[in-house]
Order: sequence, then C-alpha cells, then structure tokens
Amino acid sequence: MLTVDALDVFIQASHILRSVSLDVGPREVVCLVGRNGAGKTTTLRTIMGYLRPHAGRVEFRGQPIHGRRTHEIAQLGVGWAPEDSGIFADLTVAENIEIATWTRSGGRPAAERIALAYRVFPMLRRYAARKGPELSGGERKMLSIARALALDPEMLLLDEPFEGLSPAIIPAVSAGIAAITELGHSILIAESNIHHVPESTRRLYVIERGTIVFAGAAQDAWRDPSLTRIIGSAA
Repeated sequence: MLTVDALDVFIQASHILRSVSLDVGPREVVCLVGRNGAGKTTTLRTIMGYLRPHAGRVEFRGQPIHGRRTHEIAQLGVGWAPEDSGIFADLTVAENIEIATWTRSGGRPAAERIALAYRVFPMLRRYAARKGPELSGGERKMLSIARALALDPEMLLLDEPFEGLSPAIIPAVSAGIAAITELGHSILIAESNIHHVPESTRRLYVIERGTIVFAGAAQDAWRDPSLTRIIGSAA
C-alpha cells in the first residue's frame, strides 16, 4: 500500500535521511523506531508532503505522491496525527473531528465517520464541547488520532502517539490504536520507546542517524546486540 524507496532528505544544509526505504502493506501495522533526532518525524513528514525529498520516491496504492501537496495526499486516503497533536485550539473537540470530513468528502457519510471516531475514543464524547486548551496532553493525542480517523483513510501515520503521556492515559490511547487496527486500517507508527510498540506490529524498522539499520520482526531486533544499544537507549 505504501512504498518508501531510497529517500534522501535535506533540511537546509543538513542531510537528515539517507536512502530510507520501508513498506507498509494493506491492513498492516508497521513501526519505525529510533532515538530522538534519528529521522522518524522527518520520514513521516516527507511521506505526508511537508518535506520534499532530494532523491527517492514515495508511492501510495501504486501512485507517486512525493512532491504532492499535503491536502492532496490526505484526499487520497492518508490520515496524519503529528507528534504535537496539531489540533485547532480555537475549535471544540466535535469541530476538530468534523473538519476532517470536509477534507475528504468522498467515502462513508460524515456522520458515520464521526460516530466511529467517538467509538474508538469514547472519552472524547464527554469533552465534545471543550476547546483545545481545555484538554490534557493525552486527550489532545486521542483527538488528533480521532480526527485522522474521521478522514476515512486507508492508512494512518501516527507520530509518537505515546510521547509525553502519563501512565494513566497510555492504556486509553493503546486501546484506541488497537481498535483502529481491528478495523483494518494500515498504520505506520513512529516511536522512540520500543516498549510502546503495539503487539499487532507486523514489522519493525530501526532508524539511526537517518539510516534504516534493521527491518524485520521486533523479537529479532532484540537478539542483535548492536540494535539493542539503539532501541534500548531509545526506550
């Protein structure tokens, strides 16, 4: 479904990604794990069109999307939940979720998509009239993912969905991601803590200094001492 092939990305004069390649298949959960600054967010932002690669390609459902505008990529069916949540502070929870149905107007009816977002994160229904500044960090994370889900995407990109969350809220976010997985969406998660990688993850990529240094099953990564130093320090 998603193919990232030999991406090279520069930010100003800094060479951030070096020949990064990964794949996410239909109904598959894939995690990109690495330390802070390793290139995880840059990879997802490049897929989503916020950054243009110097070299390489990104394809979604067989279509090249590198170089396309972010809203065009969203309209193709890629939902995005950024690390900072990116919710609209002046809008209520209900309005933040509803706005995704305007971005991609095709597919299932808007009311059905909104209902699904609340079903996956039922806590948000209680806060439907609250605005962004009235939410906790965990609630903003859930809202960001719920808004991406209301787009009715085939794939979701989740950047550090557990970053900075209190232990009390992590189970609710985990349950929501598990529910999305059961719905059959493909998911690519960028994660700095190996212990937050969902059990449903089919494949794990480890990125270090902008380079993919491992691709395979999570249990195989733990068997490699050189990788253990990376993913252990990332946790």
